[in-house]
Amino acid sequence: MKRRNAMDAGIPKVRSDRIKKLLPKRKKGLLRIVFSRAGLAALLILLQLGMIYSIFDLATDYYKWFSASISVFAVLMVFYLFASDMDAKAKLTWLLFITLVPVPGAILLLFTQKNIGHRAVKKRLADLTEETKHKLPQDESLLKDESLCASGSSALCRYLNQSGCFPIFENTEVKYFPLGEEKFSAVLGELRKAHRFIFLEYFIIDEGYMWGSILNILAEKAKQGVEVRVMYDGMCEISTLSADYPKRLARLGIKCKPFSPIYPFLSTHYNYRDHRKILVIDGKVGFTGGVNLADEYINRAYRYGHWKDTAIMLKGEAVQSFTLMFLQMWNLTERQPDWDEYLAQTVKRRCDGYVMPYCDSPLDGFKTGENVYLDIINRAKDYVHIMTPYLILDNELESALQFAAQRGVDVKLILPGIPDKKAVYALSKSHYRFLLGAGVKVYEYTPGFVHAKVFVSDREKAVVGTINLDYRSLYHHFECAAYIYGSDCVDDIERDFQQTIAKCRRVTFETIRRESIITKATGSVMRIAAPLM
Repeated sequence: MKRRNAMDAGIPKVRSDRIKKLLPKRKKGLLRIVFSRAGLAALLILLQLGMIYSIFDLATDYYKWFSASISVFAVLMVFYLFASDMDAKAKLTWLLFITLVPVPGAILLLFTQKNIGHRAVKKRLADLTEETKHKLPQDESLLKDESLCASGSSALCRYLNQSGCFPIFENTEVKYFPLGEEKFSAVLGELRKAHRFIFLEYFIIDEGYMWGSILNILAEKAKQGVEVRVMYDGMCEISTLSADYPKRLARLGIKCKPFSPIYPFLSTHYNYRDHRKILVIDGKVGFTGGVNLADEYINRAYRYGHWKDTAIMLKGEAVQSFTLMFLQMWNLTERQPDWDEYLAQTVKRRCDGYVMPYCDSPLDGFKTGENVYLDIINRAKDYVHIMTPYLILDNELESALQFAAQRGVDVKLILPGIPDKKAVYALSKSHYRFLLGAGVKVYEYTPGFVHAKVFVSDREKAVVGTINLDYRSLYHHFECAAYIYGSDCVDDIERDFQQTIAKCRRVTFETIRRESIITKATGSVMRIAAPLM
């Protein structure tokens, strides 16, 4: 991994000696499979093979009875499966899995469907949502705005407020960053202005120049009396940070905790990762987007060529929503939250357009992230342009994209030209021919990896956030984003899309034909298993 030796002169040096001692060395172990569905499935399959071998070894007659019992059991599980409300592709995947290995398949299905190990978290989150859903009341006069009604934005807002507190705001300035480097520079400048509190919630925090520079400022602000809280996903404990990292940050006066630390095979909660990226400063400035706190996101480390990512900065009333989102997640393990103290801090910015921040939980029964995307696709009249790192589509999304293209909407997708995960890359490619056949245009970013999660449509609406077009983001992760309508930054987002597409190669039936046999075979196999990933 190569790293640049210099950056803009105005950015502080990485880590004082105090910070240097704080930061742990990167862990090298590859432990993720132990904590994944794949690891558990492999264990269960081995157990069934052991059972079959043992029974067959004892007596052939016993094996016949065992085989008949397994067949009946498999049929019962199929009936159970088709009575569920899961996605049709997921049903077919589970059906195949249960047919091949009935006992492990059934155990894994029930394990993932019955909220084993996270019912307390689900209840706590529901209680927090109920407690806070009136903290940010919707200005009903906004929902009567003719343009919001005509665009469907008012109806979308009413839908979102069924699952939480997601008002649509005016008086909010939105700035779009087409690269992680630009967001990073803005973050440093805004952090230095903090007076009351700083909240950070990120999927990945990794030691290096980016996090070291931010941590220098956080430590200094904490020393000045600013309240600093940091939360990261528990997966970092087996990939980038030490298990005692919260204690290390506490020595700098920073409150810190991981979301859902990893424990092997104890619950399905490990499957629900905190994939959100939220930074709130004094309740007046908020950031979200695809950019994590690691050097590849600002192209100081080169892992997969040039890293293309995006983010937005909000200033104004809508920042309150991100403050509330952070506090809800933070207070999953707290019992005396003080909401009003932090939500009261906001400013109005006279700006055109509207902003509606929202989040998506895998525990509330709402497919919020997917439904917002579907709403944009289904209402598009002229174009819908998308950037996403992964393309693992369920039936609804694939059909919506195809139908939009077939009715004359210009549907374009930009995906990576250099993959971060080759198997997932092959799976993404398995969707290409179905989309191309309906008139969808697909492009791959030749300089490197696209990590942006962007929708932009009809010169009036856009979404920038953390939500990928894959099963993990749409069904299993905690996510967040901002829906933007009528803001000047929508033009900035579309302009960035056009500049990015100029650096892409277009996918055609000929390029698909020239793909290697290994890529095609991998994509076909992965397509079957996609809902289990």
